[in-house]
This record gives sequence, structure tokens and C-alpha cells, in this order.
Amino acid sequence: MTDLRHPIFARLYPRLDAATAKAGGSEHRAELLAGASGRVLEVGAGYGANFAHYPPEVTEVVAVEPEPRLRAGAAARAARAPVPVTVRPGVAEDLDADDASFDVAVASLVLCSVRDPVRALAELRRVLRPGGELRYYEHVRGSTPGKVRFQRWTDVVWPYLAGGCHVSRRTDEWIAGSGFTVRTERRFEFPETRGNPASPHVIGIAVRD
Repeated sequence: MTDLRHPIFARLYPRLDAATAKAGGSEHRAELLAGASGRVLEVGAGYGANFAHYPPEVTEVVAVEPEPRLRAGAAARAARAPVPVTVRPGVAEDLDADDASFDVAVASLVLCSVRDPVRALAELRRVLRPGGELRYYEHVRGSTPGKVRFQRWTDVVWPYLAGGCHVSRRTDEWIAGSGFTVRTERRFEFPETRGNPASPHVIGIAVRD
């Protein structure tokens, strides 16, 4: 299966993300991609919000997105990107790519919504060359019991409203346990307003063992 349709979410997400970008999300994406080089695979590329932030040392980006409306938006942005970008249908759990064929893999606000994040991480490791980088920007499980309880309750309905997104996933822990060595990681709250179940975030770089 290469298409996963979330028509309402796909219409709303670009507008919501544009507001988030003004609040600091754009800087986070630039931080995520700073220093990336070579051939890059981006999973769950959405409507292409990362494309403008790829540095010139990147020779090619293969962007995978399963939602048709978002993929069309990504294709439009790919035409204006500062580096060559090819947009393809596909899901992170079953990548149509050769083993060890990429220098960098990018997961940006997507591992919260894939159906099987552990399998997706295994696929990302497979397509990375030894020593290749996984660059990730994700919201994750909170660090306090109260926040975790709030996230678990939220996850009863949140995935149905937000394109399959789960706010209580231990994504950072799964990355560290999936054949990667975490080289850098920064944990922060974004946005800092209280009452947002998706506020705990991490930005990091992990290297394929």
C-alpha cells in the first residue's frame, strides 16, 4: 500500500504548520538539516515543508509521502527547492529503495503517525549506508507522570483527528534501540504553552551502527 488518505487532515495541516513555522518550527527544520550532505531519503515528507532548508551539500532528496493531497503539495514545492528533490508515493514501513543507498535519512514529525514505527526504523536503517545519519525531529512522550497520563488520554481520540498521529510514543527511545547510536539530541517543549499534549519534542542525529 502506497496511499494513505486523510483528506480532512491533509487540507488543514499546511495551514496549521504555517502557523507553527512562524512560532519557531521553521528554525527547528533548519536545525534538523544543517550540515546534511550527499543523497537523502525523507519519509513522510508531507507537503514539503523541509525542502527549502536542505543545504547545497545535499546532492539529491528522495521524498516519500503516502497521502495524495500532501504529496501533490510536496511535488509543487520540489520544483522550487534549492536542491534536486524527487517525490514518490510510499510508506516508511516498506521503502522501495536499495540497501545502503542513502547517506542521510530524515524523519520529521512522522514517526508519531506511521502504523509500525519500529518497522519503519528498521527500514530506515536498512537503506542507510554504514555510518549514515538518521536526522529526526519528532514529538515524543512526556517526561513527567502527569504529562504521560494526559497524552494517553489524548491518544484515545487524537489519531482520528490528526492523520494517525499518536502523542505518547517513545520515539526517541525506539531510535536508540534500533541499531543507531545517538550522536546529538536536544529535548524541548514546543510550543511552550501549557495544555498541549504534543509539546515534548526532540531534534537529534543518530548514526547507523
